Amino acid sequence: MQSTSLAGRSILIVEDEPLIALDVCAAFEKVGAVVVVARTLADAIRLVEQDGLSAAVLDFGLGDGHADALCGRLEQRGISFILHSGYAHIGSACRSGIVVPKPCNPEALIEAVVLALAKVAEPPCR
Repeated sequence: MQSTSLAGRSILIVEDEPLIALDVCAAFEKVGAVVVVARTLADAIRLVEQDGLSAAVLDFGLGDGHADALCGRLEQRGISFILHSGYAHIGSACRSGIVVPKPCNPEALIEAVVLALAKVAEPPCR
């Protein structure tokens, strides 16, 4: 795993389950990522506007709604995202994200973020 590529990268974690959020945040911090946390969709939509976000890990179903609008905004801003969700069906606005089903090991989320960032960094075909 190339988790060292996350050192200093700002990762938004959107999770409304406190224990899952703590586990995921600790894993990302362990590999040197700077973690920004949102527990509600409203907070996440506000935080996605800050500069410097490298990627996001989203729970699709949050207490105050589904992450469709958030996925759309992340895509508009060119920010890669991972859907960490137990939902079998996600909104069409979120289909460009990588889906990592719950439950999973936090290291799987780290690997998915590294993969997503590598795809973004690839030069366009000529």
